[in-house]
Amino acid sequence: MIRIGLIGCGIWGRNYIRNFEHLDDVQMYAVSDPDGDNVKRAVRLMPTVNATTSAAELIADPLVDAVIIATPASTHYELAKATLLAGKHVLVEKPLANSSVEAEELTSLAADRGHVLMVGHILEYHPATNRLKKLIDDGELGRIQYLYLIRTNLGRIRTDVNVMWDLAPHDLSIVHYLLGDSPVRVSAKGKSYVLRGIEDVVFMLLEFENDVIASIHISWLDPEKIRRVTVIGDKKMAVFDDLEGLEKIRVLDRGVDYDPEIEREFEDFGSFQLAYRYGDIWIPNIQLSEPLRNQCTHFIERINDGAAPRTDGESGLRVVRVLEAAQRSLREDGRFVEIL
Repeated sequence: MIRIGLIGCGIWGRNYIRNFEHLDDVQMYAVSDPDGDNVKRAVRLMPTVNATTSAAELIADPLVDAVIIATPASTHYELAKATLLAGKHVLVEKPLANSSVEAEELTSLAADRGHVLMVGHILEYHPATNRLKKLIDDGELGRIQYLYLIRTNLGRIRTDVNVMWDLAPHDLSIVHYLLGDSPVRVSAKGKSYVLRGIEDVVFMLLEFENDVIASIHISWLDPEKIRRVTVIGDKKMAVFDDLEGLEKIRVLDRGVDYDPEIEREFEDFGSFQLAYRYGDIWIPNIQLSEPLRNQCTHFIERINDGAAPRTDGESGLRVVRVLEAAQRSLREDGRFVEIL
């Protein structure tokens, strides 16, 4: 039996309670939140849980085997470090930390002590994301040319981080996962329209060594809630719309067929006609399951077998490095910044 401690009993923390209580050989043993009302709500969901307003008390409890950290981003590093030093496995919500130095320290600490460190990049556990990756890896879309991702909504505006640190970790983790590669430089432009000094809309552009580019648009200030990933290949294109009920992915047999050998037969490019392809649209059948449940199950499996999680500390570190570079780019009016 693996006994879980949860730090952070807000809305997302209570979702963890709901999911872990349905897993075999797992007990949601203790919860903590500095807000007493949040603790009371958690206890109503699970009356037998041990409750406290002290995170330190929960981490020090010798009966807690693993800790879930579902707190504001500014607290992730200190709580995760304390948990690892206490000899416990940890699943921390995104981003892993507020700097690459902190993320590197957590990753090294977990490796040195032999504990599981996992980051809540939940969309890597979405069945539709996994199907999209299979389409890419199987060559169904051809050579990937570019991606663009949109994550917008009206609210919730936060005061501890800007919209990029709040929402972009989802999209950065998806891009890393789908391409199996990290960008080499990034540009970011954003504005603070509601709270001064906290950007509520950001446009990011990522460049990769293999000529692939990825565009990410995130906003707290948009009339539409959009959660969409579009992947353009030289054979086909695919759209993953997470707000679609059943038809999460559409594969479109569309593109431009261009043969430079044929072009040479014409006197000038104006005489050469590109061939535009408008083929069928295919909707893959995807067995849907709750991404958070999949993530929780994966965490327990990695504790049991000792293997590295899909979204391990290195995964979290890659995302933080891009965010750091993008933050510098924001301060410098969108200048491209190398990702170290």
